Amino acid sequence: MPLTVAVQMDPIERIRIAGDSTFALLLEAQARGHKLLHYTPDRLRLNGKRVEAMAEPLAVKDVEGDHARLGEASLTDLSTVDVVLLRQDPPFDLAYIATTHILERIQPKTLVVNDPSGVRNAPEKLFVMDFPELMPPTLIARDRAAIDAFRTQHGEVVMKPLYGFGGAAVFKVGVQDPNFGSLFDLFSATFREPWVIQKFLPAVAKGDKRIILVDGEAKGVINRVPTGDDIRSNMVRGGAAKETDLTERERAICSTIGPELRKRGLLFVGIDVIDGYLTEINVTSPTGIRAVKRLGGPDLAATIWDTIEAKVTRK
Repeated sequence: MPLTVAVQMDPIERIRIAGDSTFALLLEAQARGHKLLHYTPDRLRLNGKRVEAMAEPLAVKDVEGDHARLGEASLTDLSTVDVVLLRQDPPFDLAYIATTHILERIQPKTLVVNDPSGVRNAPEKLFVMDFPELMPPTLIARDRAAIDAFRTQHGEVVMKPLYGFGGAAVFKVGVQDPNFGSLFDLFSATFREPWVIQKFLPAVAKGDKRIILVDGEAKGVINRVPTGDDIRSNMVRGGAAKETDLTERERAICSTIGPELRKRGLLFVGIDVIDGYLTEINVTSPTGIRAVKRLGGPDLAATIWDTIEAKVTRK
C-alpha cells in the first residue's frame, strides 16, 4: 500500500549521500512507491490544534550532487500523512525538543519514527545511564571535586559534553594531565549542563562498534576504527568502517535494552559498544545503515521500512 511519508530533516541539498542513513531510507521508500515530502524543522508549526509544515514533494536518486529534486512547497497538515520521519541531526537543544512536543500531537493517527516523546525523554548520554551494569564507569557532573575524585579512582578518562554529537569536543584526560585545569575552565565557560566523564577504554584503538537495532532487535553492525592518533572513531571524524560480527556479550546488551526501546517507540536506534561496554544509545538521527550494506551486511533500509509498513497496517 503506497504511503505518504514526510521527512523532517536538515536541508537535503547539503547532505553527503554516501553515508547518509536518512537518504537510504528515502531511496527505499521511493522504490516502494511511497510519496515523499520534505521539510526542515523551522517550517514546522502548531496552528491551534493543527500540526502543519511547509513541505515540498521530493524525488531522490543515488547520484551525489544531483540526489534530490524538490517541487513547490505547500502547507501540509501532517495529521493527513501516514508517516513522519524525525531525522534532523542534533544538537539536541530546546529547538529540537520543541519539535517533539509539536509532533507528538499527531500521534497515533500519524506514525512518527522515532516516537517524539520517546526521543525527548531519552537524551542519548543520559538514557544510557539506565543500564549502568552494561557501561564503563561513568559520571555525569560539572563539580570539580566530584570529577577529581572520579579521576583518582579510575585513572585516564574521556570527557565530553552531555549534549554533544558526532565526536565533537571529546577529550582524553591523563592521570596527571597538565591541561585538565584549562579544559575544566573551557567546559565551564562553554556548557551550562553537566558533562560526561567516563573511564577511558584503551581497546577503542581496535574499534568502536555501531550496532543498529530495529524495533529493539539487533539487525546490523560495523566496527568504526579511529585513524592516526585520534581516539574518536566517528566516521564524520575520519573513522574507518570495518566488517565485524556481534559477540555474545553484545547480543546480551541488545537483548537487555531492546524491550525498553520498543516500549518507548524507538524504532531505529544505533548503539555504541567498545570492548563489550555500552557507551551511548543514539536515538535522534542514528546513522550507519549505508555502511552496513556496503560492507556486505543486510539492507537495513528495507528492514526498517518493513517494520514501519507493518505498524501502519496494524493501526
